[in-house]
Parts: sequence; C-alpha cells; structure tokens
Amino acid sequence: MGAQRLSVVVPALNEAAGIERCLRALAPLRTRGHEVILVDGGSGDRTALLAAPLADRVIVAPRGRAAQMNAGAAAASGDALLFLHADTVLPPEADRMVLAALADRAWGRFDVAIESGDARLAVVGFCMNWRSRLTGIATGDQAIFVRRAKFPGFPAIALMEDVEFSKRMKPVSAPACLRARVATSARRWERRGVARTVFLMWRLRLLYWLGADPDELARRYPH
Repeated sequence: MGAQRLSVVVPALNEAAGIERCLRALAPLRTRGHEVILVDGGSGDRTALLAAPLADRVIVAPRGRAAQMNAGAAAASGDALLFLHADTVLPPEADRMVLAALADRAWGRFDVAIESGDARLAVVGFCMNWRSRLTGIATGDQAIFVRRAKFPGFPAIALMEDVEFSKRMKPVSAPACLRARVATSARRWERRGVARTVFLMWRLRLLYWLGADPDELARRYPH
C-alpha cells in the first residue's frame, strides 16, 4: 500500500479525567509525523481544553460515537485511519505495526487488555480477543484501523457501529488481528459489576443480531 501517514481519531465526551493520558501516549506518533484528531461530542467538562495542546486538531461534532468518528475521518489527512477510544492507550510503536499490517490487509484491530487487578477481567479480555479472531468482528475497544481509501464510514446507529463496520469490511479483506495489546479502562465493568456487565453486553449483542433497534439498545448500554 505504501501508506506513510496515520491519522488517529479520538471521539470523546466528558473525558477530562483521562484524556491527557490517552493523548500523551500518542506524542511519539506525532513526533514521527502522524496526526491526532480529537472529536468532541459536546462535553460539559474541560475535555476539549485539555486536549488542545496534545492534539493536532480538536473539532466538534454531533454527539454519538459513529458521528464523531466519521467527522474525524472527514477531517483527517492521513493514508490510514485509527479510531481510538478516549479511555484506551495504544502500545508503543503502534503506528509502525498498523502501517505494516495494512500493507496487505484493508483493515484490522489490536488485541485488548482491560486494566484491572480483577482476574475475571483478564478472562474477559482474552475471550474478546479470541472471539474477534474467530468471527472477524472487531470492537471499538480494540482500536480499529483501516486504509483511508477503503473506509466506508461508520453506520449512523447509536450502538454496535463497530460490529456493523466489521460486517461491511469483511468482504473487502479479513482483518489484521494484531497481538500487541491496547490498554482500556475497566470502568464499565467496575461501575455495574463484572458479571452483570458481561451478561448485559452479550444480551445486547444477541438482541442486535436478532434485529433490535440500536437506539433502544443504546439506552441500556453501560457508558
């Protein structure tokens, strides 16, 4: 492919507590010529203010992860796009791994590790990674990346945009499943309880596959 420049798109909403950690980890990528775009969905806190010195651009888009990621992609100038949740940190050398993977694949994702001392969440992360390998479906927590020329946009749905994106990309190519891990926050599981959250997320996924309205599912999702 010969892609040389990566655009990292970070959708955020009220992430002042952790946005600096996420963006500071991207400083080496910016030093190597890649760009970082923070897409704020109308935060009521200092997210955009804190992000400004640590990103190449901070833009505002309608609230909703899919809408924010699409806005970031439209503003990006890189040859490849990487979509990173604001509570997630990329591993060192992520840019080089992504561009190498995209040399023969149209898209891909990283493995994920959930930051927690709870052994159950280590199992959850392991299962997420292997389920993704078996199904070819990536989750947003895994830092999805794609060649810009092949990016179809995320569907304008309130939830499961990552699943639908994966379904659209699978006919283009199998995903590159990188074993390097991104580190993502355990706050979702800690807030509601591990077992309860896992059950809820599996239930929502099943309901989606059965044709449930993503807007209705989003109202049940643990943010």
